[in-house]
Order: sequence, then structure tokens, then C-alpha cells
Amino acid sequence: MGVEDKRLNLDKYKGKKVLVTGHTGFKGSWLCMWLLKSGASVIGVSKDPYTKYDNFVLAKLSNKIVDLRNDIRNLDEMEKIFDKYEPEVVFHLAAQPLVRLSYEMPVETFDINIKGTINILECIRKSKSVQAGIIITSDKCYENINQIWGYKETDRLGGYDPYSCSKACAELVTGSYINCFFNPNECKNHGKFIATVRAGNVIGGGDWSKDRIIPDIIRSLQNKAPIVIRNPIAIRPWQHVLDPLRGYLMLGNHLISHESEFIGAWNFGPNSNDILTVKDIVSRTIKLWGEGAFIIAQNNGPHEAELLSIDCTKAKRYIKWNPILGIDEALKMTVEWYKGYKNSDVYELCMKQIETIEDKSFE
Repeated sequence: MGVEDKRLNLDKYKGKKVLVTGHTGFKGSWLCMWLLKSGASVIGVSKDPYTKYDNFVLAKLSNKIVDLRNDIRNLDEMEKIFDKYEPEVVFHLAAQPLVRLSYEMPVETFDINIKGTINILECIRKSKSVQAGIIITSDKCYENINQIWGYKETDRLGGYDPYSCSKACAELVTGSYINCFFNPNECKNHGKFIATVRAGNVIGGGDWSKDRIIPDIIRSLQNKAPIVIRNPIAIRPWQHVLDPLRGYLMLGNHLISHESEFIGAWNFGPNSNDILTVKDIVSRTIKLWGEGAFIIAQNNGPHEAELLSIDCTKAKRYIKWNPILGIDEALKMTVEWYKGYKNSDVYELCMKQIETIEDKSFE
């Protein structure tokens, strides 16, 4: 299970038809660019981009992939897409991705994150073309008991808020489909290799979401306004978006190769020394930006966990994946994107950062 090789070889994606849900989003757009660089033919299914400054828009990805606007909750429409484009690999990222927003729209959060996942799994089940699928959930799928050590893939699932609970449910739904329809012991019959991935708090260029730390910081810095911190001591597993995406692609290599031992759940998070408080992240970003200040406001918002980290021993041991960027380098690349996007070819800017990660795989 897993062969020691520091090289990042993504040749298995070359010529493959890869369907990405949520391709207009922050993480989805970065994944699409990496897949394009690897020679894949990408089909994207998603809602419209969040802003005109999103990676997807600025990198002009709609001209480089099959760009579809569909609601993943519409099973009939999704089945038509699978039938028409016959994807061989599926990455399911489409979701309502925000904890605080889930308090405002709990029904829609559960509907998108659970029913949407069920529909994608059902399309995979019925598809004759799909060989491998990766369902992206979240590190927040675990029942958070504020423990100081990281959660392992075998730990109890849970979720206090609607978002976290919906991601735990997505894990349970996928587990049921794996048991009943994609069982590792019956791969010769069904021919499908499915996994789930759980990553920490991702940062990087091109994210403009509301109530996420980096977009909130950047908006304040650009407007020369103080950064308002609502929960300065909250601890999160911060990592650059390209680090877990690299893990997803490496895992996909094994699934495409029909290695049944890689079916199941996988954590992808930073090293323990990169698990920092919100206040630390803000202070380091201000230093890299060259100016700025913050204020700590009373937190009158809904409940959010104070402490969260995940144990990635399984991925390190069997996939031979390790996080490449420390938090300072991750923040440096993030700031470089936000300082450079207005005067750059954003597609080339992103590709250069992807190449940085690929080059570091050789070190």
C-alpha cells in the first residue's frame, strides 16, 4: 500500500475525462487548473462564481473546460450530464461551504451537502464510465470534543452546526454507498473506487468568501480599514489550498489504478506546528502585506469550535503525502496572489504557484 516516491507524477490524469462539481469555487478552480496542467479533459458542474474576482473568472477557465451551470440537487439533470460526457474520474466539491452561513440557511445547507452528495454517488453508481471518485467533505465532520490531539479517520463523526453536521452526513452517506455498491471486496464486479477526503482550513489566492479569515483580512487591507477579529484564540489547521489538492490528486492516482485498499476516508492537514490561532494568522498576514492593524470585537456570532486539528498519519504512511508548505510560506504565496492579480495573467499566476508545489515535491 503506497510506494515511496518523492516525485509528483500525475500522468494517470492525462487524457482522462474528469468531472469536477463546484468547479467555479475557490478550491474547485485551483483543482481544475492543476488537472488541465496534468493533461486531463475537465467537465465542470457548478453554480455561478461568487464574485467577478474569483479565480475561475480571472483565469478565464470557462474557455478552457466544459463549463456547465447546474444544480447538483437535480438528479435528472446530473444523470444527463454523466450520460453525455461519460466522465472517468469524479471530484465532488460542490457544497454550501460556510459554517456561519449554515445558521442562516440550515435547510439549504443540508439539502445541498447531503442530497447533492447522494445524487453524485447515484450518478457514479449508474455510470458505466466512472472508475474513480473522490467526495470532498471537511475536517469539521468529526464530533468536536475540543481535544488537543488530531482526529483520526476512525474517530466519531458529528457536527454541532448545520454545516459540520451536513458534512458528517455526507461521510455517512458515502460510507453506505461504499458498503452497498462500491464494496472493496467486490471491485471486479462494480469497477468503481471511491474515497472521501477531509481537509483543514485552506487558504490561498482567489478566495473572496464571506466570513473566511483570509478574504476578510484582504478586504480590510485593501480598504485600509482595521481587521475585525471575532474569535482570536480559535485554533485551526491552516494550510495552503494546493497542499490538500496535491493529496487528492495523489489519492486519485491509486483509485484510477484500481487499488482497492485506498477506498475509504483520508485526512489531509498541516503539520502540528502550523496549527495556529486566528490572531496569529492575522498578525503574520499584516506583516507580509506591509501595513495594517486589527481590532478584537465581541463575538456575538453563533457557536464555532475553539480547537480543531486532524491526524494525517494514514495519508503520510500509505499515500506518501506530506504537507509541503509551512504556514509562513503558505501565507507568502497567498499575499503574492492578492497583491499581483490585478496586474497579472491570473491563469499564469496560478500555474506558477502550482509549479512551485510540483518543484518542491522533488526536494
